[in-house]
Amino acid sequence: MGDPNDSLPEEIPGVREALENNDIAAAAARIQQYLERENNIPLNIAITGETGSGKSTFVNALRGLSNGDKGAAPTGVTETTVEVTPYPHPNYPNVKLWDLPGIGTTKFPAKKYLKLVGFEKFDFFIIISDTRFRENDVKLAQEIQKMKKKYYFVRSKIDNDINAEKKRDFNEEDTLTKIRDNCVHRLRESGFESPQVFLVSSFELHLYDFSLLHQTLERELPAHKRHALLRAMPNISLEIIDKKKKTFKCQLYWLATQSALGAAVPVPGLSIAVDAAVLVDAVTDYVFAFGLDIPSLKRLSARTDVSYTALCAVIISPLAAVEITTELLLKALTQVGHIATLIAAEEVSRFIPFIGIPIAMGFSFTTTYNILNLILDKLADDAQKLFEMTLNLKIKDE
Repeated sequence: MGDPNDSLPEEIPGVREALENNDIAAAAARIQQYLERENNIPLNIAITGETGSGKSTFVNALRGLSNGDKGAAPTGVTETTVEVTPYPHPNYPNVKLWDLPGIGTTKFPAKKYLKLVGFEKFDFFIIISDTRFRENDVKLAQEIQKMKKKYYFVRSKIDNDINAEKKRDFNEEDTLTKIRDNCVHRLRESGFESPQVFLVSSFELHLYDFSLLHQTLERELPAHKRHALLRAMPNISLEIIDKKKKTFKCQLYWLATQSALGAAVPVPGLSIAVDAAVLVDAVTDYVFAFGLDIPSLKRLSARTDVSYTALCAVIISPLAAVEITTELLLKALTQVGHIATLIAAEEVSRFIPFIGIPIAMGFSFTTTYNILNLILDKLADDAQKLFEMTLNLKIKDE
């Protein structure tokens, strides 16, 4: 089932001291505060660019939405963003993508742009263009640079360029290189020494440079922001799905410790109640992160023209495409023989004089760790199967 020592996270301040003082409640509270903080770290991403550059479509794509979905940013050939507009991620409201008005408009002149949009609240900026980066884009990047914040150039609508070139003999890689080199050359002429330009299609995030953009963001974001970005990221590659699984595994130790501390209190049934709360919260998080909740699957169905029933048929875990409840979890776990045995052993051991509570704590830790590890592996496997299924269908269509 996995060794807890394989993914030990960094130590949580105050937990060791609380345990040394035999203050179980304080230790449990510290762990709970840590997990809540980790899972609710705010991430504010600013998306800006000139009118018609594809800002809103990019905002929607990053949130796993299609244009026209409920809650999607409005799109159109004219400027649809007239105010600084936040769009929370549908599953993780702590992650917000801000659709900013185009720079250089009457209401948002270039010289006052950063002040008017509220520069300070953003973690980084993505500057989008569907042709070449113009004077206003360059001025904005220069101002952001002065403020010591990160910005990234994204050349959008690459799928349109590729489709236009397909009308005649062409080499896709040569075309992409030409577009990238042209953007880089113009930015260098504007004073940027080694600008990096990411070629992206908002309708096909698995293609071109989006994975490279994600890797760059992950590398350059502060450590405490990376988890927020990763959880909210659409499943556009097997690598991202695997990274999500590894990130969640780093929390297993503390979730299992939280369960063990619940077993330390000699109240019949308390440990099971604590375990149930820990399990429901964690598994719900896994389901959302892997896009296996019902709304995400329905959006995937609409986006890929694969029926919702066909998508669900690929899924093996009984905890996907359902609402996670204590009753559902217990029903699923009783079907796994060794897990049921561990749960029973924990309850029995509590009544052993003197050594019963420490033994129960050990059983509780092992049980919770193994349960979550098993569920996490199965949900990640389902996410991978869905990705491969929909990707193969796209390749066949092409």
